[in-house]
Amino acid sequence: MAFTAKDVQALRERTNCGMMDCKKALTESDGDMEKAIEILREKGLAAAAKKAGRIAAEGIVYSVVDDAKRVGVTIEVNSETDFVAKNETFVNFVKLCAQTVIDSNPADVEALLDIRASGSEFTVAELLREKILTIGENLKIRRFVRMEGDLVAYIHGGGRIGVMVKFETTGGIASKPEFADFAKDIAMQVAAATPAYVAKENVPSDAIEKEKEILTAQAINEGKPANIAEKMVMGRISKYYKEVCLVEQPFIKDSDISVSKHAENVAEELGGTIKVVDFVRFEKGEGLEKREDNFADEVAKMVK
Repeated sequence: MAFTAKDVQALRERTNCGMMDCKKALTESDGDMEKAIEILREKGLAAAAKKAGRIAAEGIVYSVVDDAKRVGVTIEVNSETDFVAKNETFVNFVKLCAQTVIDSNPADVEALLDIRASGSEFTVAELLREKILTIGENLKIRRFVRMEGDLVAYIHGGGRIGVMVKFETTGGIASKPEFADFAKDIAMQVAAATPAYVAKENVPSDAIEKEKEILTAQAINEGKPANIAEKMVMGRISKYYKEVCLVEQPFIKDSDISVSKHAENVAEELGGTIKVVDFVRFEKGEGLEKREDNFADEVAKMVK
């Protein structure tokens, strides 16, 4: 029985084993998925395979910048419980993953798993498997974003939220302490105000059209005539931009000015220009199914 790349990926997701291990197991099993899992278990990977189906929606988001390389990464690695997320072994593994992304620039999580971890003779997948075995929980590297340039990293709530912001500057102001303070404020803005885009021009046209449809329907439902509704929509779209675009948002430390105006003021003071180019904001477990623990059931299990 032949097998495909999708079969390899499916086996990988079920077992948390490396791609090459999965390929070898499927080759040995002639493409039989269950037999391949048995083979991986026989090779000492059983504990990881058994835990692979458990929900990993806790963990941490870590964000860091290597100033010498002008490279940064924001990464999310999940665990099953918040307790493990505070484990030093787990935290150090997350930091190693981030450093490996900085050093090796993998294309995605799959590529990251297959490369040797920075300063190690083992691949990231092998180290992940070892951590699953020693920690005793399912762990998963979920996602990462790597950026290059003038960057600032910010971590909020002990790893609940991780932010990285990229700037373009002139006049050598990126090396000034005042710029570092400004950049951190912008990263905190991203963490607190959850913008979806950097600026108006980054909002997809279909998103704007959809918003206009919703706002038009709202105005008409309020009993407004079509011509009045159209004018109302234009005003409300302006408010929409202030909600979803970072540089349009009121600045968190001075709501009388926008983020873009604050950037303009700081740039003028420092003798250069500042432009917010990009940002990433990861919140731990967003979009993942959470494990629901029933306390009464837990007590009953303990009694038994």
